[in-house]
Amino acid sequence: MSMADTAAPPDRYAVMGNPIDHSKSPQIHTLFARQTHQHLVYEAIRVEPGHLATAIALFRQAGGQGLNITVPFKQDAWRLAEVLNPRAERAGAVNTLLWGNDGRLIGDNTDGIGLVRDLTQNLQQVLTDRRILLLGAGGAARGVIGPLLETHPAGVRVANRTADKARELARLFEDAGNIEGSGFEDLADSRFDLIINATAAGLDSEVPAIPTSIIGEHCCCYDLMYASQPTAFVQWARNHGAALAMDGLGMLVEQAAESFYLWRGLRPDTPPVIAALRSGL
Repeated sequence: MSMADTAAPPDRYAVMGNPIDHSKSPQIHTLFARQTHQHLVYEAIRVEPGHLATAIALFRQAGGQGLNITVPFKQDAWRLAEVLNPRAERAGAVNTLLWGNDGRLIGDNTDGIGLVRDLTQNLQQVLTDRRILLLGAGGAARGVIGPLLETHPAGVRVANRTADKARELARLFEDAGNIEGSGFEDLADSRFDLIINATAAGLDSEVPAIPTSIIGEHCCCYDLMYASQPTAFVQWARNHGAALAMDGLGMLVEQAAESFYLWRGLRPDTPPVIAALRSGL
């Protein structure tokens, strides 16, 4: 539906999570809609734990067309989806929901592709044949491994405080490329071209216990978190000679653009939206 049909009610989309007040998704999708002349509204809905299925059903009954799902419901959405796209199946988490022509609930995950697009298109990083270190072995890490391996890096090392968790995660993806898991203490003799922080430590202004020697020449450091001030990991990277240190705002906009494309069949132009958010963070 285009702006020409404004007499009709707008199509409805939303993000569900808890907490949700901080979400930038409504702002991002409003900018996308304006740019692509789509007649839609996008809201943030706070859902209580255990109530996601009910919230999705109510949203659908009210004419809702598509949803984003954020913390802490991505695994719940993965279980509730009746059809899983392959990248969502592997990620074990869903951040995008839509209904197929047959009415079945389709789950997808756009986080990994959002990360890869931000790195390769916006930040002009080459990932093929590069040594990638992924810090953390939780849901955020798992959600991005598949698309990272699809860029054919030299290898991906998953490192975690608990080494066994990292090894277990690496095993899940060993058929998809060169990947291994280890503890933080096993990193001392390695150097990397790209270091991605997927730990929750950034929220507590902490940096994982990693040696500074792992920052290779021309190394890019990327934090999946974003904030109005540089995150602790971005600050750490800048202080220790990384060629580039970025937070995850670009990834947030790129994963939203992929969701928007799944819903509307149109791909928004992301750099102006990233710039608008940066200036207003």
